[in-house]
Amino acid sequence: MKTVERYAVLVVWALVVAFFAWRSDTFAATSTVQLILSTQTVILIATLGVTFSLAVQEFDLSVGSVVGFGGCLLAVLDGREGWAPGPAIAVTLLVCALFGAINAALSVLAGVPSIIVTLGTGTLLAGITLGVTESKVVTGISVKTVQFMTSPFLFGIPAPFYCGLVLCLVAWFVLQHTPLGRRMIFIAENREVARLAGLRVNLIRAGALVVTATLSGLAGVVLAGTNSAANPQSGAYYLLPAFAAAFLGSTTIVPGRFNAWGAFVAVYFLTTGITGLQYLGYAGWPEQVFYGGSLVAAVTLSHLAGHRRLPRFA
Repeated sequence: MKTVERYAVLVVWALVVAFFAWRSDTFAATSTVQLILSTQTVILIATLGVTFSLAVQEFDLSVGSVVGFGGCLLAVLDGREGWAPGPAIAVTLLVCALFGAINAALSVLAGVPSIIVTLGTGTLLAGITLGVTESKVVTGISVKTVQFMTSPFLFGIPAPFYCGLVLCLVAWFVLQHTPLGRRMIFIAENREVARLAGLRVNLIRAGALVVTATLSGLAGVVLAGTNSAANPQSGAYYLLPAFAAAFLGSTTIVPGRFNAWGAFVAVYFLTTGITGLQYLGYAGWPEQVFYGGSLVAAVTLSHLAGHRRLPRFA
């Protein structure tokens, strides 16, 4: 039974692929695989970021805003100001990490529930992004950055996808094979008991929020580089997909825990279904249906199975 539960999403994924390959010859082409793998790195990285904060029962609703801000800041530094790509990316990630530290300070030190803090700070950051960009799309990102993000690296797939795989590997190792990962599980189950056991609960919670913001900023960097421009309003799109994939991922591979490979499977399972429907001529509604439905279904199944409590928001 446990084996079935662990790999159920993988089995359904295989059935979905088989169905769409049967209905559409175009879907079965190699180019479709390359398209699916190449275009979802932003969501994958954002989902991994969300996974870290959810692993300690923190809910960061500023993820979409940070993705948008990270992309716009890179575009401003790399494109408008003429910075070299390396320093521009480093400063972007540092600023996003500092934003995560602000979320952590308000939530962990001040004691305000993270879902409230990040809802407010995310809205604030979205406004700052519009102000910095004057509500305009920022262009002019350097050719080197764009080429790295978009040029085929291996098997016709750009380098960011493989960077996402490396991040999955790192997240998998940290969450499942280190003392820190076990402590995060302990904190998610019962913070007070973990504190009495001597764990540095506040520090770990704060660190998770900083990691979430940093990875969200990295997702924004990839988004801007891939599009060779940054839209200040694009970040909002990534909030629901990231949470939907993270929760769906918690029902597979390691059921009941937010885990890296489960997140990976969930991201590309959802994308496969959306892409398949688009190939069959359905456009516009599949994304909302898949992401919204999967979020509700994943949280419901997880709750009914008793693997994870619903958020307490207190």
